Amino acid sequence: MILGKIGAMPAIDQIIQDAIARGEFDNLPGAGKPIDLSAYFNTPEEIRVAYSVLKNAGILPQEAELLQEMAVLKEEAETTKEPTRQARLLKEIEQKRLEFNLMMERQKRQSKA
Repeated sequence: MILGKIGAMPAIDQIIQDAIARGEFDNLPGAGKPIDLSAYFNTPEEIRVAYSVLKNAGILPQEAELLQEMAVLKEEAETTKEPTRQARLLKEIEQKRLEFNLMMERQKRQSKA
């Protein structure tokens, strides 16, 4: 809808409230769960913005993909009721964490050089 006067546009707050009233936010993924910012804070500060831009473009560096894989595995490990499966998932998480840490260490050394 295009309005003739800017003053005639509804306030953003009102648009959001209307969407809430219509239930448009009721079934969002992760609703009611805390936001996991560990991937953000595990990424070195000097490359966070670049990763965010790449992620928004649908292009993920290998390090970001590893963080996503670890998050999925962690959720699976927390929800599984099978001890052997949980142990396997935790071992896989640890392997990916080691691989991630090695990548980060390599990047730190390259940035110092």
